[in-house]
This record gives sequence, C-alpha cells and structure tokens, in this order.
Amino acid sequence: MSRIGRMPVAIPAGVTVTIAENNVVTVKGPKGTLERALAPEMEIKEEDGHIVVSRPNDLKRMKSLHGLTRTLINNMVHGVTEGYEKVLEVNGVGYRASKQGKKLTLNLGYSHPVEMEDPEGIETVLEGQNKITVKGISKEKVGQYAAEIRDKRRPEPYKGKGIKYADEVIRRKVGKTGKK
Repeated sequence: MSRIGRMPVAIPAGVTVTIAENNVVTVKGPKGTLERALAPEMEIKEEDGHIVVSRPNDLKRMKSLHGLTRTLINNMVHGVTEGYEKVLEVNGVGYRASKQGKKLTLNLGYSHPVEMEDPEGIETVLEGQNKITVKGISKEKVGQYAAEIRDKRRPEPYKGKGIKYADEVIRRKVGKTGKK
C-alpha cells in the first residue's frame, strides 16, 4: 500500500475543494484558485474535512499514480493557503538584478541585459540587487520560473559566479597553478 497515497489531505478552514467528473479538482483558498485534471483512474472522495485518494487495483501504474495524485492535491491546498516561494542569489562582480513593473532585468556579464516578464500568477520580489524571491500559489510554476531565471547564468565551479538557489551548495574546484 502506498504510504503517501494512504494519508488523507486535511482541508484547512477557508479552503473549498470541489471534485468534478474525470477527477478535475478545483481548490479555492485565501490566496487564489487552482484547478487541475488528475488521473481519472483514481478515486478521490471528500470525507469529514479530509480528501482521501484510493486506487482501483495494485498494478504498478496505479501504485505510482496513487501517491502522485495525493501529493498534487496536497500541493494545491498548501499553495492556496500559504503559497510557495524560491529564493535565488545573484553572485559575481557587476552582476545585478533590477525590476520595473512586471519586468525583471538581469545584468549577467553579457553584452546586453537579460529581460524577463513575470508569468501569470507569479511575482518576483527583489531584496537589494542580488536576491530574487519568486512567489506564487502553484508549486510547479514557481519552480519552473525560478529554474528559467537560474538558466540565464548558471553558477560556475571556479569562482561561484552566476545565479544560484539560496539553499544550493556549489562544489568548488581548484583552478590552475602557476608553472615554476
């Protein structure tokens, strides 16, 4: 039995969960609304303030979908109540970030500034010139946009320059040594 899939998802106060046909789950909360079509094979029920996911049989695919479906619902509930955020750090001499409206401008040592538009439902907040916080209610979209920002200049192992996640550890390498 799936240990994660078995656990019920608690619905906090102020959150409404509706389950339509074909397992289209809509979660409304104080921060917004999320909707997602989940695997139609899974059985999703609401029982006294909890969402319970059960699977029809023990095929490998059903076992995989069981835990996934429960986790996706849990992430939606967490997103509309608390939201998600990822913090990125810009390291390097002359590397900086600035923001105007919904446009994020990154100076990353290229011949031109890199401009990025905040996607729908995602906002970026700057702390100083080298800390970017990506916030939103969808865990998937927050992670994706943070990864896209990081991809503009990944951290390199010699000096550690580039954009990295705040909790990321960069394995440093020793550079060349001079000839004697």
